[in-house]
Amino acid sequence: MKVKKIPLRKCIACGESRPKKELIRIVRNKENEINVDLTGKMNGRGAYICFKNQCFELAKKNKKLSKALETEITDEVYERLEDAIKLNQEQ
Repeated sequence: MKVKKIPLRKCIACGESRPKKELIRIVRNKENEINVDLTGKMNGRGAYICFKNQCFELAKKNKKLSKALETEITDEVYERLEDAIKLNQEQ
């Protein structure tokens, strides 16, 4: 039986490579809408961030998300991302 490869992605804040399922994906689609993609399957350009508060704060402070997605990120998107991180930490 073949062993499945686990897809790795890099956190834009800390630069650490982790399995795709351990990260949150933020997506910019063709209409330049920014969405928090918890399924990891939405169409568009994606950036990944860890479920850590430190990574969230670092990405927000240094505008790493804006650079990765090549567009301006609104406060509403940061709030949705922060809610997703808090929800995951409670589980």
